[in-house]
Amino acid sequence: MPTPTTSTPTTSTPSTSTPSPAARLRGLKPDWLSDPKVWRTEVLAGLVVALALIPEAISFSIIAGVDPAIGLFASFTMAVTIAIVGGRRAMISAATGAVALVIAPLNREHGLGHLIAAVILAGVIQIALGALGVAKLMRFVPRSVMVGFVNALAILVFMTQVPEMRDVPWAVYPLIVGGLALMVFFPKVTKVIPAPLVSIAVLTVITVAAGIAVPTVGDKGELPSSLPVPGLPDVPFTLDTLTTIAPYALAMALVGLMESLMTAKLVDDITDTHSSKTRESIGQGIANIVTGFFGGMGGCAMIGQTMINVKVSGARTRLSTFLAGSFLMVLCIVFGPVVSDIPMAALVAVMVMVSFATFDWHSIAPRTLKRMPAGEITVMAVTVACVVVTHNLAIGVVVGSITAMVVFAKRVAHLATVTPVEAPDGAQVVYVVTGELFFASSNDLVTQFDYATGADKVVIDLTAAHIWDASSVAALDAIETKYKQRGKTVEIVGLNQPSAQIHEKLSGGLTGGH
Repeated sequence: MPTPTTSTPTTSTPSTSTPSPAARLRGLKPDWLSDPKVWRTEVLAGLVVALALIPEAISFSIIAGVDPAIGLFASFTMAVTIAIVGGRRAMISAATGAVALVIAPLNREHGLGHLIAAVILAGVIQIALGALGVAKLMRFVPRSVMVGFVNALAILVFMTQVPEMRDVPWAVYPLIVGGLALMVFFPKVTKVIPAPLVSIAVLTVITVAAGIAVPTVGDKGELPSSLPVPGLPDVPFTLDTLTTIAPYALAMALVGLMESLMTAKLVDDITDTHSSKTRESIGQGIANIVTGFFGGMGGCAMIGQTMINVKVSGARTRLSTFLAGSFLMVLCIVFGPVVSDIPMAALVAVMVMVSFATFDWHSIAPRTLKRMPAGEITVMAVTVACVVVTHNLAIGVVVGSITAMVVFAKRVAHLATVTPVEAPDGAQVVYVVTGELFFASSNDLVTQFDYATGADKVVIDLTAAHIWDASSVAALDAIETKYKQRGKTVEIVGLNQPSAQIHEKLSGGLTGGH
């Protein structure tokens, strides 16, 4: 009788098994979602930012000439949307002063409907610019401009708080000092709860319990009592409307992108992480479109609130950004009476601490200034001055970048040298050109040659040089022409491939021939 055979069940190892759908979902879930400590940090950071956003959004609404609810709605929709579609985690986008200044004339002259339409069009423009790769231009912003941007920002944040400290009851000043003291010393006790939140809560309890009469958040304007409702802007959809809003929309798109990308780059440096600037550009556009359809005044990244979120509160994820917007509406609608009682002194103390923490004190230390090239210091100072004078971060960055280019061009222009090497028999002279040849350096190139030489042949050796533009080719053509007018033979040697290509393409066509 045959012996029965037994089959061994086949078992699969984890390395070869197909993961279940639940396992795949767990693999896609960020690590921080399962970390209670991170959750606590993000939730509390979002709450602090939301509290600080309320008076600022109301102030920016006043600048734009619209109802405070318009600015608060914009801050809500911008923060919630950018948390989902933005490229930089933990960055706060909301209604901003820069955008308010740009669109204020449009609202004043044509009304709220045109303002809302401009916000939507600005979002479309930002998406188009993002798709075209405008974010790549950030690589041309030098470090000295970035440092100037940060320092100017810190100064502006402080300056915006100065009006809150003028012509106020004397009790405001000890409250501000007390708030600053709490934010300095409370972290030495525990960092579980953000110090700014503790400061706001303590000062609010003190003023309410003691009946101290000081300016409060409620004095800034009435808080909304319901959520925004989506809808189309109340404007005629005609070409005339488009031509009216287009200049304002373009200006808003450019200013918004500039501030957002600079803020994203700053957060990258603070957190030692990389973010997609292209996605951020497109995300800003989407957020502004959503904001426009919900009747908001538009906005961009807020550097001050972002510093509260990232540097002061330690947030690092999209959750804090999302909750900042969500808490903003909850605080306004559900806890409006309580929020209205928060003394402005508490929020002023928070923003003063933010400005102090944001400023790059190392950049102005005597030891640093002694080691830094004069050109770098000039660029930083010009950036700071332009921002502080114009109250526009975008203008400061553009002017600072242009100044840096001029300083760089002036520095590099002197690095192009010409060294003559004459043959023993005097029949030939070789000019060795060293350095980068472009519009700045090539201007002096023509004067560095001796056209009265007795040699019959002139060799221009460009082995140690590089031709960058048409100005350099035109300079070489002028040199050749001067020698040939004196009966000399000119030969250019040592061109690398890129230089040879641009020289071959342009030579003879820039100065009317040889």
